[in-house]
Amino acid sequence: MAERWKPSVTVAAVIERRDGDTSRFLLVEELTPEGLKLNNPAGHLDPEESPEHGVIREVLEETACAFTPDRLVGVYLSRFQRPATGDDVTFVRFAFGGTVGAPDPSRALDDGIVRTLWMTLPELRASRARHRSPHVLGCIEDYVNGRRYPLTTITTDASVYAPEIKRPG
Repeated sequence: MAERWKPSVTVAAVIERRDGDTSRFLLVEELTPEGLKLNNPAGHLDPEESPEHGVIREVLEETACAFTPDRLVGVYLSRFQRPATGDDVTFVRFAFGGTVGAPDPSRALDDGIVRTLWMTLPELRASRARHRSPHVLGCIEDYVNGRRYPLTTITTDASVYAPEIKRPG
């Protein structure tokens, strides 16, 4: 029997800050097997975690900021072949919009995160070659273009937190 295809589920945050007439977006610079890359605060969904809880955790780990999601920007699908290993991975990304508080100076950034930075849309467009995935810019452009869905678009069944046990009957 062929091995079952299992996409990797990730969560990401689109966080905007207005500086007068200029919008800036929170990004992280991170070390990857492909070198130093730019990404939205993002990461893998953990077991027993809803996408909403996952993005709150990931933003805190990668930016030291508490994140409050208030909308779903979109769900994205992409495929990546890692040059160093040949690994072929399909990603499903849930991108959320929301707000952050100030960084907690007592928190260290996650392993591999070099720094956080605020970038304008033109700066993001000019740095495409450094993006970790095509969705770094794609979900920000969707956000800028007004794509917003209610958080209730995603339903997480209680079985995620406590799996149902089927007993013979």
